[in-house]
Amino acid sequence: PTVAKRPFASRRSAAIRDEHQVSEDDLSAARQWLASFSSKTIPRDISEVSFSRSGGPGGQNVNKVSSKATLRVSLDSLLPLVPRILHSPLQATHYIAPRTRSLVIQSDESRKRNENVESCYDKLHQLIKRTAMDAIPGETSQEQKDRVQKLQKAANEARIKSKKFLSSKKSSRRGSKDD
Repeated sequence: PTVAKRPFASRRSAAIRDEHQVSEDDLSAARQWLASFSSKTIPRDISEVSFSRSGGPGGQNVNKVSSKATLRVSLDSLLPLVPRILHSPLQATHYIAPRTRSLVIQSDESRKRNENVESCYDKLHQLIKRTAMDAIPGETSQEQKDRVQKLQKAANEARIKSKKFLSSKKSSRRGSKDD
């Protein structure tokens, strides 16, 4: 019978499934992209910003001024800008609006429109960065690779030693053919 292996239930599970399809060159390019990524590198022309009245306490300012910013970024324009390993985790985020295939981020932290717009872009940056940190595995150092190889070799030698011991024990029970 075939046995289905299931990865641990976590945010990385989608990334673990996709890791088998990603080459080492893609991973190093993704790590390089992540190192140079900042909120200022997100192009402003791929998104739409709309304003509405924010809720909560605040009196006249809340009732009359539309200061809450809503940032809408289409996945069709965002995905070509990020590494391929981030595509499926970004499509699974809770900020996604499935009917329009876009990310929707809102901010009403400030009384000023411009600060709320910048807050939306900061939230988008944090979302992409957090997704990238979860999806892109760190680079394995040579010392770690050597350590793992040494442990695998020791485990294999212990297995062979155990097999030889059991084999000799069984052969001693059989006796010789000269009897």
